[in-house]
Amino acid sequence: MSDFDLVLSGNVILPDRILANGYVCVRDGKIAHIGEGVAPAAAERHDFGEALILPGAIDAQVHSLSQRGTEDFIWSTRAAAAGGVTTIVDMPYDEGNLVCSAQAVAQKATHAGEQARIDFALYGTARPADGASRIAEQAAAGVAAFKFSTFGTDPERFPRIDPALLAECFAEVAKTGLTAGVHNENEEYVRSAMAAVRRSGISDYRAHGLSRPPLTELLAMAEIYEIGAYTGCPAHVVHCSLPRGYEMAAAYRAQGYSATAECCIHYLVLDEENDARRLGGRSKCNPPIRDRASVEGLWKQVAAGNVDLVSTDHVSWSLERKTNPDMLANASGLPGLEYMVPLCVTGAARRGVPLTWAARLMAANPARHFRIDHLKGALTLDRDADITVLSPVPQTIDASATGNSVSGWSPYDGMELPWTVAATWNRGEMVWDGRQVTGKPGRGRFVTPPASRMAA
Repeated sequence: MSDFDLVLSGNVILPDRILANGYVCVRDGKIAHIGEGVAPAAAERHDFGEALILPGAIDAQVHSLSQRGTEDFIWSTRAAAAGGVTTIVDMPYDEGNLVCSAQAVAQKATHAGEQARIDFALYGTARPADGASRIAEQAAAGVAAFKFSTFGTDPERFPRIDPALLAECFAEVAKTGLTAGVHNENEEYVRSAMAAVRRSGISDYRAHGLSRPPLTELLAMAEIYEIGAYTGCPAHVVHCSLPRGYEMAAAYRAQGYSATAECCIHYLVLDEENDARRLGGRSKCNPPIRDRASVEGLWKQVAAGNVDLVSTDHVSWSLERKTNPDMLANASGLPGLEYMVPLCVTGAARRGVPLTWAARLMAANPARHFRIDHLKGALTLDRDADITVLSPVPQTIDASATGNSVSGWSPYDGMELPWTVAATWNRGEMVWDGRQVTGKPGRGRFVTPPASRMAA
């Protein structure tokens, strides 16, 4: 009888090194042994040769319920499994339901649990009318972090939290031991810039970047980090498109504050002058896609260690919400779950960023950030056997052909990549076999921080 349920062989990416000709052994859904050379016997064995065996990615920013009646968890977790993502952290801005109470958290967890093919964690937030009064109950209900916004897209579904209320919320979040993540755009500046663009008559792809110039981000980030410093709350910017923003976060950390910043994969891949021009409304996201110089500047921030997480900010808007000739009339957000891992690894390899660091950005760092690293984040003994295999098989991205995206499109369509996700395991169970998603709806688990990680 074998000692292990599953053994995978290949180039194993550990937090601090790569094991060429390595192997990972799984027992009862957990990592049980890691080594090099001849792999031991197991009930199931796979030799992936020169493929990369990575920790399953944790996508720190997913919007499964932004458009009612379209994606939902049954589709978002399908795209995730196919993309090597084994845990998603879902945002609280659901159409028709702001997740801002213990009851809302419980209802969403139950709903997601009936559909999810992989594991999931949840963000909580605050309704301005409630103030910070329901922060503690959401932490007790199992949220992994809190999300706020300095810009209001909608007063009910995506409200602005003004500076005074943000400070109040940060002070309450600090008591929970969790992190406060914030959408970073200065409300007044954006409103003024949008009005100026309308007056100018510019409505093509350029309009969006002009309506949200770089200073709108940087002013908001200064506000976020200063409030974090004042309240003692870990302050996190959930998406920064500018190299300067990561320098700001690093400066606050150098002063001893908990200040982090997250980079979405589209900021590391797409640029305004080429991709936004080509894609039009399908490139619209907040903050906007920036110029190619900013893209390369972001990779320098990755190499310098100033980027804490890489995520997608995934939302699969239907095409009728993304193809208006008036750029500003389109919905904001891009799908990315199916392609984040190969895009990030490809970009890192091309720029000499170690694969160990790429794995930390998509797995170890998110697990620690959301206080779930007792279960997730690395190929380490006794952690969940969440594993992604990237094979050196070239692919041309075509989201409509895979059947894993409810929207059937991707901003990366037509791009050629040297890597393909060959298989994904979640807690030792294969959920993607390289051709189809094998994870069944309802098998995903709600992942929560342990009570011991909460502040007294």
